[in-house]
Amino acid sequence: MLKQFNIQSPDKAIEPDIVEKINNLTKPKGSLGRLEEIALQIGLIQQTTSPCLNNPHNIVFAADHGIVEEGVSLSPKEVTMQQIFNFKRGGGGVNFLCRQHGFTLKIVDSGVDFDFPKEMNLIDKKIRKGTTNYLNAPAMSEEEMEMCIERGAEVVTDCYKYGCNVISFGELGMGNTSSSSIWMHYFTGIPLKECVGAGSGLDNAGIRHKYEVLQRSIDNYHGDCSAKSIIGHFGGFEMVMAVGAMLQAAELHIVILIDGFIMTNCLLAAKQLYPQVQDYCIFGHCGDESGHKLVLDALGAVPLLNLGLRLGEGTGAICSFPIVDSAIRMINEMETFKSASVTKYFK
Repeated sequence: MLKQFNIQSPDKAIEPDIVEKINNLTKPKGSLGRLEEIALQIGLIQQTTSPCLNNPHNIVFAADHGIVEEGVSLSPKEVTMQQIFNFKRGGGGVNFLCRQHGFTLKIVDSGVDFDFPKEMNLIDKKIRKGTTNYLNAPAMSEEEMEMCIERGAEVVTDCYKYGCNVISFGELGMGNTSSSSIWMHYFTGIPLKECVGAGSGLDNAGIRHKYEVLQRSIDNYHGDCSAKSIIGHFGGFEMVMAVGAMLQAAELHIVILIDGFIMTNCLLAAKQLYPQVQDYCIFGHCGDESGHKLVLDALGAVPLLNLGLRLGEGTGAICSFPIVDSAIRMINEMETFKSASVTKYFK
């Protein structure tokens, strides 16, 4: 049975108090723009007029994809395993950003086609060594899909126990832009061709081939088109774990920073199961992957940054963290007109 979550939209009874506090800070009303919006959102999530950000974590879920056998990715499958070793040495893009912004980095083996030594201290949530090639059969069984949701939720619960109240998610898995494109197509109705991009660097011919493989995969699908069926049939183990992680974070009222194309589509999938999950999300950036802006628009999401990023791993979400931190510093550290003995010059 699929794990059930208790996710409600934040209670808005406290909203007038948060707005009043923001409006009485020593600045023209609305003059700090998005910072004011973010402070209000986090105040609602935490149900306080003095929100805080504690012990930020970035969780990278890693797994291999059977669809890579069809040549849909420029990167070979072994890059997943190799990058995990790089991350553990501290040499990845996500590593320097976690160091810079004070994030704890957790690496989760969701289903990598490799036996990692125990001394690496990965979080072992492996389902099996990579998904099935969904051109020919479901990527995972219903039971495996349910296990992914549960195990992703477990990782977030462990972070929460260590005092984490703001979290971002990243992914590692060659071929996962393919799964993301199919989820996007089904859950938004956007034509598949507009959802398919270069991934790790395909040229135009490679993108055409990728599209053709994904279209054949859709043609071969004979499920009931329910969200649960689509998520499991075309998903990656790391992606479905991220869905479970996002849902658990929302249940625990943790602020969720959404990364790039793949994580945005994981949020899109999570929203099919629990629409209120988006109330807990701040969208870090609009990436360079074809389709990312379209899926953000479909969600009605306005990202904080547009830096041309397309690395994944949670990097774009972490880059946005200082802006979120500024919003919290604004509401907690600015004086009010009364406390600063400044004349309030508007109603």
